[in-house]
Amino acid sequence: MIKPWRLSKFRLFELLPQEDLEKVDEMAPITNISVFPKNTLIQTPDIKNKGLFIVINGMFRLYKTNSVGKQYTVGILGAGSLYGEINMLSFGTNGNYMETLCETTVCYIQQDQFEQLLNERPELAFKLLEELSNRLLDRDEVLERLVLSDLRGKVLFFLTKLSKKFGIEENEYQKIDMPITHQELANMIGASRESVSLVLQELSNEGIIITGRKSIMVQLEKAKERLKTNHK
Repeated sequence: MIKPWRLSKFRLFELLPQEDLEKVDEMAPITNISVFPKNTLIQTPDIKNKGLFIVINGMFRLYKTNSVGKQYTVGILGAGSLYGEINMLSFGTNGNYMETLCETTVCYIQQDQFEQLLNERPELAFKLLEELSNRLLDRDEVLERLVLSDLRGKVLFFLTKLSKKFGIEENEYQKIDMPITHQELANMIGASRESVSLVLQELSNEGIIITGRKSIMVQLEKAKERLKTNHK
């Protein structure tokens, strides 16, 4: 069952006046909400998501594949993230695979109403451009790490990224708020499960992470320090 929620509560709309917030909520009736189980592939490079969508809760992984079928992650979208495209704007997610990392709830936003709101409130358009800019910077950082880092560096980078974005503080560690297996982490960086498991064991021995059944906790300061000194 979908829990009660309001689209206007997302950070993107926080600066709008009350009358506009009511319009925002009208763009997202309950009939526009979909729930996808974990590991659902909702998009491929050939099948695009037309329209505008917002992640209510859960996570998506954006990834591409190389000529031999290896996956590599280009971005992770969490609650409040937008994807898809409308006539006025593209969020740069088409052309990728999109897969849920956990059960994920998504809302389709009425395109004509949203475009009208953008016309009436240009400050919202600036917020969207800021979101796009941050996403492009994030993607460039991910691609740079995948190209320039060794396996240990890639694992450290993604664990640090996930813990900063989705971490819950617990005993001086950041617990990544999603069940994640060694295979799933390996898929994110285009590596084998066996090699990733060896790196995770090393990091565990060094006190940088604590692993459990489908859970990883990261000592963020130690991880960031190791990441600075880790080079290919």
